[in-house]
Amino acid sequence: MKKNRCSRPRASNPDFLSLNPAGVAVLLAVVATHADADSTALPSAHPRPDAAAPTDAAATLAPPPATVRFNARFLSGSAAAQLDISRFDRGNLVAAGTYRAELNVNQTWIGTTDVTLREVNGPGTAAQPLFDRALLTRIGVDLTKLGEAAHATLDTAQAAVLPELIPGASAVFDMGEQRLDVSVPQAWMSRTARGWIDPKFWDDGVPAALVQYSGNVYRSNGNGVSNTQSYLGVNAGVNLGAWRFRYGGNLTSATGAGVRGQSIQSNAQRSIVRLKSQFTLGDTYTDGSVFDSFGLRGVQIGTDDRMYPESQRGYAPTVRGIANTNARVQVTQRGNLIYETTVAPGPFEIDDLYATGYGGDLQVTVTEADGSRHTSLLPYAAPVNALREGRWRYSVAAGQYRNPSGSNAPFVLQGNVQHGLNRFMTLYGGTIMSSGYWSAAAGVALDTPVGAFGFDVTQANTSLPNVPPRGGQSLRVSYSRSFTPLQTDVTLAAYRYSTQGFLSFADAMTLRDAAASGNASALTGRQKGRLLLTVNQSLWDYGSMYLSGSTQIYWNRSSRDTSFQAGYNTSIRRVGVNVSVSRELDSNTARWGTRFMVSLSVPLSLGASHAHSVTSFTRDSRDGSSQLQASFTGAAGTNHRLNYGVTTGRQWRGAQTDDSINANLGFLSPAAQMQLNAGRANGYTQMGGGLSGSIVAYGDGVVFSPQSGDTFAVIEADDATGANLSGSPGVRIDGSGHALIAGLQPYALNQVGIDVKGLPIGLRLKTTEQRFAPTAGSVVRVQFDTEDRGPALVVRLRRPDGQPLPFGAEVLNPQGDVVGTVGQGSRALVYGGTDGDEWTVKWGEGAGGQCRVRVAWPAASNAPARAIGAFTEASCR
Repeated sequence: MKKNRCSRPRASNPDFLSLNPAGVAVLLAVVATHADADSTALPSAHPRPDAAAPTDAAATLAPPPATVRFNARFLSGSAAAQLDISRFDRGNLVAAGTYRAELNVNQTWIGTTDVTLREVNGPGTAAQPLFDRALLTRIGVDLTKLGEAAHATLDTAQAAVLPELIPGASAVFDMGEQRLDVSVPQAWMSRTARGWIDPKFWDDGVPAALVQYSGNVYRSNGNGVSNTQSYLGVNAGVNLGAWRFRYGGNLTSATGAGVRGQSIQSNAQRSIVRLKSQFTLGDTYTDGSVFDSFGLRGVQIGTDDRMYPESQRGYAPTVRGIANTNARVQVTQRGNLIYETTVAPGPFEIDDLYATGYGGDLQVTVTEADGSRHTSLLPYAAPVNALREGRWRYSVAAGQYRNPSGSNAPFVLQGNVQHGLNRFMTLYGGTIMSSGYWSAAAGVALDTPVGAFGFDVTQANTSLPNVPPRGGQSLRVSYSRSFTPLQTDVTLAAYRYSTQGFLSFADAMTLRDAAASGNASALTGRQKGRLLLTVNQSLWDYGSMYLSGSTQIYWNRSSRDTSFQAGYNTSIRRVGVNVSVSRELDSNTARWGTRFMVSLSVPLSLGASHAHSVTSFTRDSRDGSSQLQASFTGAAGTNHRLNYGVTTGRQWRGAQTDDSINANLGFLSPAAQMQLNAGRANGYTQMGGGLSGSIVAYGDGVVFSPQSGDTFAVIEADDATGANLSGSPGVRIDGSGHALIAGLQPYALNQVGIDVKGLPIGLRLKTTEQRFAPTAGSVVRVQFDTEDRGPALVVRLRRPDGQPLPFGAEVLNPQGDVVGTVGQGSRALVYGGTDGDEWTVKWGEGAGGQCRVRVAWPAASNAPARAIGAFTEASCR
């Protein structure tokens, strides 16, 4: 039998109620609910934080396990009358010692820590967790708010139970889950933003090498001509500590064109925790918040917004107010409660609202202790480039300009900074300096009662060889607003105007290349003005509408680019309806083209499969064509790993018709994601396929995954081969006990769980869920401790006279460990035995309360951790 890798017992996969000790405990708990009137009720595991403070130190200690007397009338029969259930008369006793446990404070996961438990109420009582200054700091307690008595206790004893130190606080240790649940009144806590995770718990992962790949082949035949195209893209790297070394490239091939390789970028990157920034050396792209982004080969350091808690990312206003008593504060938006907290009397401030985009004004309701309510309205819209009050954001990059289509690579320096000055205003600006080019920008973002505004101006001067010098400005203004009563969102309205002499850095470099080749007039399409508009309108129970459009004019081109789209979406019972229209102005022909589409989506019930059909009609005025399509798509199999689709269509173009049929099939295997497709229409046939996934090699082996992403977790669970991972379709534990999850959220709490369904009955997981906070690009090792309890056997036990044994009697192995419980029908499910072992069945004290039995273990059941493979009978003597 495999040894346990930690001392954290937990039976995660349930056995039969009648055969498992937990099942007996559940039954006896039900009996306890109907116990005699003088039975003592169990205490609440989570006292209210606002409970009255205890009057003396003794009262602060956790009470001893409650005494419960079970009503024996619920256990009928002569055998039951012999059962000694005194061991269930007290609550679960936790032995004193040090345990490794998950730490949860006010229902928020904090991390994993060592917890010391001591029998503070005397020998034989349940041990209670002790808190010293280090643990108090870790759970977020503001030590300056502790009273003199608490400081004196810590100075004398170094550690104490939590209620002794903080009135109204409680700490409950769950032995089965290996979890410490702590409840502390908010007034005693240090102020931290929601979702905040101490950087000391960010995990840089283990040294590893990784490859993400995506490949496909496409072959078509038409008019007697065959063409095959293939592509393979690779993103490879190595992790060493906090450093991430990455390379990206691809290979392409086509009939008659040979094979072509391209290196996209390679760099080294690491996080700088104190600055909440990322440092990159090599190929990168500049920050595009102030200037247009461009490729660079050099060095860059800049703020990484992912290092802030989710409640601190993006823009949201600071809510301020005054409470007269201990009051409840609720923040709603369009009738949806988005935040609630309790504040002490006096001024309060809420600065950790989650960014909610353009969702509408905020309504702040303060409910006092006497029931009185005060409501105020806070106008809210998110301006472009806005930051929260007091926040800074910066980026500095220096190196060679990188453009695969250009020949010049001058040195360039770019820097930009943003600062949330107050609730209403954010200032931002930056500069670009290079040989023959200089640019500077300054702007402001405003959150006002009539909407969110952004305004900035950029000055650029260009002086290049063989080209007359030029200079100019670019002005940009943007607006967004949510009109709450009308449910109308103007999500973006922006206009940009550039003078004739203005050039962006990318345009200036294109002009440099053109001048070097003697064709200075090759730079066309210099933007003069651009207008963008996006509006969303809710129609309440009747669906929603949207409208978006853009138009752009140029200095050296008479034509303009204009397009807009409008649509309506609704549902009629289970049928989804979508109607849309788009118009585009062709700048080459100066003619408008209109495309109209209507579609119906119907979900289908096909047993365990998930399927739906979509029928659409499209009319395009540009070529006078019309098309009718019908699609059928669905997913089937375990966790819907198989997906499929068939689309048929007919197209009319004048008197000509064209029929087509296309099919695709996808499969999510534990190692890769596979796709197959084929199609046929008048005059051509097509077929193809694709393969994608990830491979990670680390100290304990090589792991495959069908997923792709930047941040990984290697799951280790010995003997759990074939188990699915919750929330990760297609990912399963392989034969080596490993699995790979990709695309995790860096610097935030991630949770992964193992689905115990289908696991061998002899396998016990110490925990079925793990939580962790990886850094960007890391490969985190997540270990699930398992216990192989050996072969399982169901034994029907009898006394020598053939009578059944008492229900609830414990079965002990030769080492004295409890390995089973007698359940209904005098049957017991036991593990880990070998032929010839002598077991003890115990239901009371003394020789009259136990007997011994020798069980014959069939050879076929000796395979470890397998399902119940044998039934047998044995007599107890």
